[in-house]
Amino acid sequence: MAAAERDRSGQGSRDPVTGPGERLALNGMGSFEWDLEAGTLTLDESGLVVFDLEREEFDDTPEGLGLRIPADDGARLAESTQTALDGGMETYGSYFTVQRRDGVDQWTHTQGRIQRDADGRPLRIVGIVRDATAELAHATVLRKLESARAQQAAIVQRTTEALSRAVTVDDVTATLTGAGALERLGADGLALGLVENGAIKIIALSGESLEILSERRFTRLDGSLPLSQAVLTRKARFVTSLAELAGEFPMLADYLRRIRFDAAAYLPLIAQAKAIGGLVLFYRRRTEFSPEERNLCLGLAGIVAQSLQRALLFDQEREFATGLQASMLPRRIPEISGGEIAVRYHSAWSGREVGGDWYDVIALPRDRVGIVVGDVQGHDTHAAAIMGQLRIALRAYAGEGHPPSTVLARASRFLAELDTERFATCMYAQVDLETGGVRAVRAGHLGPLIRHTDGRTGWPNVRGGLPLGLASVFEQEDFPETRLDLVPGETLVLCTDGLVEEPGTAITQGMEALAHAVRSGPQEAGALADHLSDRLWERWGSGDDVALLVLRRAPDPGTHRAPRIHQYIHQADPEGLSEARYALRQALRDWGMPDLADDVELAAGELLVNALLHTDGGAVLTMEVLPEPVRRIRLWVKDRSSVWPRRRTPGEAATTGRGLLLVDALATHWGVESRGDGKAVWCEFDVAGTTRGVG
Repeated sequence: MAAAERDRSGQGSRDPVTGPGERLALNGMGSFEWDLEAGTLTLDESGLVVFDLEREEFDDTPEGLGLRIPADDGARLAESTQTALDGGMETYGSYFTVQRRDGVDQWTHTQGRIQRDADGRPLRIVGIVRDATAELAHATVLRKLESARAQQAAIVQRTTEALSRAVTVDDVTATLTGAGALERLGADGLALGLVENGAIKIIALSGESLEILSERRFTRLDGSLPLSQAVLTRKARFVTSLAELAGEFPMLADYLRRIRFDAAAYLPLIAQAKAIGGLVLFYRRRTEFSPEERNLCLGLAGIVAQSLQRALLFDQEREFATGLQASMLPRRIPEISGGEIAVRYHSAWSGREVGGDWYDVIALPRDRVGIVVGDVQGHDTHAAAIMGQLRIALRAYAGEGHPPSTVLARASRFLAELDTERFATCMYAQVDLETGGVRAVRAGHLGPLIRHTDGRTGWPNVRGGLPLGLASVFEQEDFPETRLDLVPGETLVLCTDGLVEEPGTAITQGMEALAHAVRSGPQEAGALADHLSDRLWERWGSGDDVALLVLRRAPDPGTHRAPRIHQYIHQADPEGLSEARYALRQALRDWGMPDLADDVELAAGELLVNALLHTDGGAVLTMEVLPEPVRRIRLWVKDRSSVWPRRRTPGEAATTGRGLLLVDALATHWGVESRGDGKAVWCEFDVAGTTRGVG
């Protein structure tokens, strides 16, 4: 490094940078000249000042600067210079530190120009060195300011983004107090209050030790506390000494001494020119609020105020909508004999939307009961209003005693005449709990699920028609009835699709999950309804409304001396016969009559096969002990056909027609009785082993 060629005799000097006879004596700046061939580096007086060197300390070599330049910086500077020399560059520049004799590190900058010969070979470098401490200090301040601005912008952006997803007031408080919320706000603690009936109600607290403020969850809006004062005056207050604040507000003194913060910003929440609440941000180790920090707090308060205002309006609208929806549903469920009914209704967890789901239980003539679940298209107050009208209409048609197919046909016509362009799905059934007969109809809706007494579940094939409204528009008001049997102890489950639909999956998966939950659930109807709600509605995180109805026919186990079992065998269930035979054999073993198992099982099989082959539907199997006057077993097979069986005399080559002959041979007595819209074929077996005969 060399800046000037000096006349050692003192008769003059030449400065290659400023010209002959001139000295570069600018404050904090010097020049150098570095003869690359001779290996000498010359500094002028100002250059020596920059390096804090005395003339006698410097030996005019690059290595001599090592007295002031740290080794790491020296290596970096040498690498930068060598890169410029090898790369054919004309100039270079670099920052490095100089360790002054008083121990202070000084940022220094050098800039040099490389002089080369005709072949491009470097000969020497001339340039300047200057004290860059002030320059870099100013740049550091600017970088800190820019960093602070970027941080504040990030705080505003993150807070705005988080609150944009908040819909309800609870959502807002969860956003402000959840994981990472304080870090997102750049604060150490938070208290949020809403104006309510002339008071401030604290609805959210977050931060260590702030839980003690919950003792003053309600405070009068009279200016006696700093938050209420900020709300009343609509002016923010920035406090850097909570101890001084305690002196001004004695009512708060005890609390301020117990919380572990040093500063706080009390911010009014203004929305639509109205103070709707207040926000307090608490800080540790803060002694001042810069103008930028004050503006940040005010900006955060504005964001929170707008989110709260939006959430308050939403909650009011939702309260009205859900109130309307609830008013459309039945206020109470009628008491029934011979069984139990439980209903559950869940509104969607999120969103302003309310749906048209409904349920109903209708007392019908001749001690029957009508059960219904349905869903009007759409998720708004209009859907809820239509639901109420349709529910009342369907109830009226059912109460008039019409068959289920007629009830849905008239309900469809009613909905079409409302001219709403809405349709509805529906599942309706008339149930006779005395006989167990069920007449079911379906209008584009999910069918019922039945849990049998042995714990099995199944979805019976209930024929269906078009949704209500559409059926009338397309002039297809045909809703075929399906007859089912509900034996004592069996359970019927009706629901809307919100219970079985999970976003992104097929409805069949939800139906399988419902069937599994019913199989594993408790017996009692109310407990089962709660079980399904807990397992499924909350599992899906439902964004849809759910109507659920559970009907259980009362079990009929008989008495200790006269026990009884019931089982339904579906016509389309190939395993039903074998399961029924097993149930009979197991029951007889439990009742202490295993010797009768073969005869009873064989007779039951013949009666069941007759019922399943020659009637249009399934059969109900009942076996009971008749204790008086002679202890005996009675077997019943009930079906829905009114045609009585007759005993025939088949030829030797016939393959059928021997069923009743076999029953006659095995049983002590047998016979046929009318049962409502069907019949029951029965046979008895004498426990004491009396002679068998025709009865």
